[in-house]
Amino acid sequence: MSDRLSRARTAATRCQRTLLLLAAGTGVAAAGCQVDVGGQTLPSGYYLSDDVQYYAPGPEFKLAREAAVLQAERAEEIREGNL
Repeated sequence: MSDRLSRARTAATRCQRTLLLLAAGTGVAAAGCQVDVGGQTLPSGYYLSDDVQYYAPGPEFKLAREAAVLQAERAEEIREGNL
């Protein structure tokens, strides 16, 4: 009898684990993450109520100061006649 009871408990435990993993997988899938379907990145289910992050536009050319210094040095060399 104890062998039969042990097998029943093992089967019940296995069934509980399977159901738990299935529930966890369903919870993760329904959590509202971004999804990649057919090469398209689709938004989460909460994109309409999500807060918008705004980044102020920066300069188009990232090295503007360095370019200005180089241009000033080149102009000074031309004025001095070193070029």
